[in-house]
Amino acid sequence: MPERAAPQGPIVTESVIIGAGPCGLFQVFELGLLGIKAHLIDTLKAPGGQCTELYPDKPIYDIPALPVCGAQELVDRLIAQIRPFSAELHLGEEVSEVRRIGDGRRFAVVTSQGTSFDAGAVIIAGGVGSFQPRRLLAEGAEALEGRAVHYKVRRAEDLYGRRLLILGGGDSALDWTMSLAGRAGSLTLVHRRAEYRGAPASVARVRELAAGGQIGLHEGVVQRLEVDGERLVGADLKLADGSVTRIECEQVLAFFGLHPKLGPIASWGLGIDRKAIRVDTEKFQSSEPGIFAVGDINTYPGKKKLILSGFHEAALAAFGVQAWLYPDKKQFLQYTTTSPIMQKRLGVS
Repeated sequence: MPERAAPQGPIVTESVIIGAGPCGLFQVFELGLLGIKAHLIDTLKAPGGQCTELYPDKPIYDIPALPVCGAQELVDRLIAQIRPFSAELHLGEEVSEVRRIGDGRRFAVVTSQGTSFDAGAVIIAGGVGSFQPRRLLAEGAEALEGRAVHYKVRRAEDLYGRRLLILGGGDSALDWTMSLAGRAGSLTLVHRRAEYRGAPASVARVRELAAGGQIGLHEGVVQRLEVDGERLVGADLKLADGSVTRIECEQVLAFFGLHPKLGPIASWGLGIDRKAIRVDTEKFQSSEPGIFAVGDINTYPGKKKLILSGFHEAALAAFGVQAWLYPDKKQFLQYTTTSPIMQKRLGVS
């Protein structure tokens, strides 16, 4: 997808998608099938959202027709899928302003870099909004960030054979513990309490690994990281019983979750419920006509925060966008297998 420098005047477009994670990327596809052009904006420097930024190697098992798919692999496949639609991508830019213009059926969208749009519709696919990982606050951790303290795994292979300390009790911590057990030189998982937030099957598997001596498992917190020169060599843990023990380690993976922040979205006059945008379930439109929301950023009765659900939302939102942009145009449901128009748009006719 092409990137472009900000022009002097606003970019006139049918739609703007805010957020280039999996749901935002798939939204390009669904709009493209209906012949609707889109510009895609994201605060991150690369498309993919959390999949790329936090866990590119994490396996995903619930994408239809793909028994297993890496998170970055999924992003790469989505990018290839939307290539026929030539959506223009604006990376490293945060949308700072969304407001109605003219007769109220178009929107001015402005980014932190000064890029401005005159858009017919806005689709927010911002995941959890602006996010930063919750950091390890132990003594010595800040100086080691990026070298020996990490909040995401970029290349799992770089961790093979190393002495690893994994922190956290959610799915990311459990998934990486299971994935790296047997590949790391040694591996210890530490969580502050006995109860875990991750999937029960994952918790059971991690306990099996600990019982079999394949990993260490502790209930406690890291107090201090020990450095020899510039190398991390160990960590002092304060255990639940108050005692302190030392763990040898070379790399720390801290998975404490994210600080979800709506950022500027909170000031756009949308209906918000617990830091999520309320939408209908017919077209996933927000309380503001012409502004839609898909993926983890939205909420409605029965909402499930799954990529799979976000794909469904994007499909219905595309029809909602079409009806908003062209209210006098009759809508037809066409199938990619039989529609010459859709096949032409996909470049397969």
